[in-house]
Amino acid sequence: MAAPRDGFEAVEAEGSAGCRGSSGMEVVLPSDPAVPAPLCPHGPTLLFVKVTQGKEETRRFYACSACRDRKDCNFFQWEDEKLSGARLAAREAHNRRCQPPLSRRQCVERYLKFIELPLTQRKFCQRCQQLLLPDDWGQHSEHQVLGDVSITQLRRPSQLLYPLENKKTNAQYLFADRSCQFLVDLLSALGFRRVLCVGTPRLHELIRLTASGDKKSNIKSLLLDIDFRYSQFYMEDSFCHYNMFNHHFFDGKTALEVCRAFLQEDKGEGIIMVTDPPFGGLVEPLAITFRKLIAMWKEGQSQDDSHKELPIFWIFPYFFESRICQFFPSFRMLDYQVDYDNHALYKYGKTGRKQSPVRIFTNIPPNKIILPTEEGYRFCSLCQRYVSLENQHCEHCNSCTSKDGRKWNHCFLCKKCVKPSWIHCSICNHCAVPDHSCEGPKDGCFICGELDHKRSTCPNIATSKRANKAVGKQKQRKSNKMKMETTKGQSMNHTSATRRKKRRERAHQYLGS
Repeated sequence: MAAPRDGFEAVEAEGSAGCRGSSGMEVVLPSDPAVPAPLCPHGPTLLFVKVTQGKEETRRFYACSACRDRKDCNFFQWEDEKLSGARLAAREAHNRRCQPPLSRRQCVERYLKFIELPLTQRKFCQRCQQLLLPDDWGQHSEHQVLGDVSITQLRRPSQLLYPLENKKTNAQYLFADRSCQFLVDLLSALGFRRVLCVGTPRLHELIRLTASGDKKSNIKSLLLDIDFRYSQFYMEDSFCHYNMFNHHFFDGKTALEVCRAFLQEDKGEGIIMVTDPPFGGLVEPLAITFRKLIAMWKEGQSQDDSHKELPIFWIFPYFFESRICQFFPSFRMLDYQVDYDNHALYKYGKTGRKQSPVRIFTNIPPNKIILPTEEGYRFCSLCQRYVSLENQHCEHCNSCTSKDGRKWNHCFLCKKCVKPSWIHCSICNHCAVPDHSCEGPKDGCFICGELDHKRSTCPNIATSKRANKAVGKQKQRKSNKMKMETTKGQSMNHTSATRRKKRRERAHQYLGS
């Protein structure tokens, strides 16, 4: 999993409102879908537009799908920009230089050689994050090297590799053993035989470890992850270097077919996709990618099974619930709190607002999913699902309404339950935090202000675009008129200056005669 934004509140603000604030960035479809998007080192780029409430759209541009900081991937191109052949060639050369030093096939060959080495010769360079063969030792003699790498360590590469720490690009927060074991036990109890792990390396490891140590376990897994370092620990049928924001397989058609075969094995029966995307990533491109994986799975289905859905566990913060359900209406959020080993806040056992906000969204009926009662989860017979200890059933809402693990209070004016720290504001006419700004920007659509959709899906978007276009033309006419007046004024000033100069010259001639 990659990093959330800097600060819990920043992510919560973005997720709860969809696009809170006076401006925002949206992913849009290109004007001509037949024209492929330009490529950066992370695969096809995405088309973005910056929208500002009350103002017209600005120019659309392509940027990297995976990196939110241009220091990490500085790709930028206007949608209507025409590049010269020299610039295109330079870009292709740059993209090639940014690719991993070894091909997928070379990584597999090195791995097979490495496991055949005696224990005393199995070394791992902690500085370069690389398994070393004897021929490599000289190049790494001054580096910090870990020796006697066991087979057990090779089966847990997430514990050998340093987690990536760039918060805006690919910081990795790995499942804690508690959450990881719960997921493995749950998948087994639900009867799944194959797991497509999208951005969940630690779950992939534990599934493989369980299968190798327990003859009764027959679960297989395939890991899709953007961290190419995992290439050196897995065979080609166990790992694909993959970007989940643009459905890009870095190793091309070979890796794509590996994923397709895995999804369609046994006619697509007995498989589930478990994904843990970066919290700072936009929901739209993730949803588009997951729909492509679903479509790939459906290719192996018969016509009689066309109504079936690919079972999915999407692990994400609870405040993205409305955004996820907008793309996948059949998804429901579970109360189970997912925690991480190397994250200071998202840990099990905390209380109040310090509880982990990460939840599981799924299209599997919640009444089929049993949460651990030893951790305080209990079954609500009215809601027909397991809920957290303090999530009390509200008779007015007819639901267990809490999202964050605390007991929520019912507001009769808002006609819904709200967080315990919120109060009803008579000026805003809704509940909010006590120190909120009543004159601040409103949530929801930039065009009509409604809360249930974003600007890109607004029914009034066509009218808004026509109005923006008219305003743009009016501004252009005004600008052209000002330019003409300026030019005319400059021309008149020039004529006057010329006349004055000629008068001075005639006067000088007269005085000198």
